[in-house]
This record gives sequence, C-alpha cells and structure tokens, in this order.
Amino acid sequence: MFEVLFLGTAASAPSVHRGLAAHVIMVKDYRFLLDCGEGTQRQILRSGIGFRRLNRVLITHGHLDHIYGLGGLLSTLVRWENMDALEIYGGRWALERIHDLIFNIVLRDEHVQHPIDLYELKTGVFFEDKDFTISAFPVTHRGPGCFGFIFQENPKRPFLNEKATALGIPMGPERAKLVRGESITLADGRLIRPDDVLGPDLPGTRYVHIGDVGRTDNIVQYVRDAHALVIESTYLASETEMARQFGHMTAAQAAQLAVEANVKTLILTHISHRSRERDVIAEARAIFPNTYVARDFDRFVISKDKPVERISPSRGHIPTAENDLALEGVDDEET
Repeated sequence: MFEVLFLGTAASAPSVHRGLAAHVIMVKDYRFLLDCGEGTQRQILRSGIGFRRLNRVLITHGHLDHIYGLGGLLSTLVRWENMDALEIYGGRWALERIHDLIFNIVLRDEHVQHPIDLYELKTGVFFEDKDFTISAFPVTHRGPGCFGFIFQENPKRPFLNEKATALGIPMGPERAKLVRGESITLADGRLIRPDDVLGPDLPGTRYVHIGDVGRTDNIVQYVRDAHALVIESTYLASETEMARQFGHMTAAQAAQLAVEANVKTLILTHISHRSRERDVIAEARAIFPNTYVARDFDRFVISKDKPVERISPSRGHIPTAENDLALEGVDDEET
C-alpha cells in the first residue's frame, strides 16, 4: 500500500489555491518527497506531516517549478538541525542545477554537519526494500534527463489455509515459518515445504508518478497495469497544439494513456490557473471515467486490494477552488 499526499498541484505558475509541484509518497516508515517547487516547506507545515523522516527527494526534471523549493527547505532543515542526511535523486541536468542552488547559494560558506548526497538516475531500480522497489524510467519533456517513477510492491505468495489444515499443520510458528519460505517437520516426521502450502506469486501494488511529459507512446510499457497513475494535465484538448509546442499533456491525452495502459485509477495534477477544474475532469472522464483531479493537501491511499481512496481536507480547513485565475496573463512555461 502507498499513500500519496499532494502538497502542490499547480502548473508552473502558482495560484491562490494551488502551490507548485510537490508530493510526499509514504510507504511503511519511509517518506519520499517527489519534486520540490517553491513554497514546499510551507506546504509541509500546513499539511501537518512535519519534516521527520523526509530525507529522500526524487526529482522528475530540472525546471525551476519542480526544484526551486529545495533552497528554502534545506535552509530550514540545516538551521533547525532536523536533518541527519539527505539523498536527492534526479537526472544529470537537474542535479547540476540543484548543486548550484544548494552549494553555491543556500549553503555557500556554511559548514553542514550532515551529508547531502546527489545521485544521478538511470533507467531501472534505484531503491530497494524487502517489500517494495522504486525504479526510474525516461520521459520526454523539454530538456534532458526527465524521469517518471514506479513504486512497486514485491510479489507475494498467498498462504493456502485450507491446504495447510488438510495437511494437519497446526496454527502457530510452523505456519509462520512456511510463510517465510522455510520448510518444517511435523511431529509425525513429515517434511512440509513452502511450495506445499503457498500459492503462485501475486503482483503487489503498482503506483506510477510522472511529472511533465510531452508524449505517451514511449511510456505505455512503464505505466501498464498501474493501480494508480499520477500525471500532469496542464492543458485542455482545445489547447493541443500549445501542449505539443511546450512538451506538455492535455487531460484527454492523459486519459487515453490510462485506457491504453490498463490503468485502474488516474489522478491529474499540474493544473493551469487558466483551466477550470470541472472542465479538466469532464474532459478526462469522457475517456477514462475513474479519474480524479488532485487538489493541494489531498491524500490518496493506493492498494491493489480495493479502490483508490481519496481523503480531502474540509474546505473550511484548507482553501480550495475549482477556478484558479489568480495570475491572469502568466504563461505556464518553466523558467
């Protein structure tokens, strides 16, 4: 199971109600910050999750609306002495910009006690836990080294209780050993192997997160069978030519990808201040009905065993709006 908290859901220009791109993915005791637009540290505070264990940052690409918040966030973490170490993963060009921002501006002439490590992403798995992996895959946007991310639970073999009972295996530690893949010997001398009571591998939860992207034909293989896909929707179908020109996605194109890749749930983000939320959702749902448009501070719980659950803050607690026109005349283009 994965839980995703949206801290910022705007395109490159923020609005009164949507901050710049930032998300926290929570699994087990891990927290991964995925992208870090300007104002992310304040969004973290407003969300109530705090900074604890937020020590790994995944960057989709190097445009400023996805990395500029690292400066303020790091400045705070260093001064609060709330950071043991920080790992930042991204493409080479993104890491070059992040290095300049962190070490030549924010931390220039400062001694930092704890390490800040930058890791260049390549296609494939770059983080492994005994229960899940995270892998990166290339996406096409403006500029080099753009990546999407796959959070994948490891497959598990179900324990066949009826078969175990028929074999006379008692409840307790014997069954636990078989689940762990260990053979046991029963009191009557029979040897029971895991294969005797475990079913075939069942795939775990698959969550795919894509930042800015301009084409989908080369990513279907990575998105296929995702229980949830998060992807940008900067433009509407009426702006298809503009989306193509600037390497972005329309709501209709995102929905069509979900259909082609057999995605279970589609969650749209990176919403332009020029678009009404109801228009974005209507365009996508006409093609792929199980679509959401994320708002700042929405949480989504993603599991293979049940439908995606959306947990939204009350409107009285965190302001939301369906039509963000706070920055008239500002184009949705990265700096």
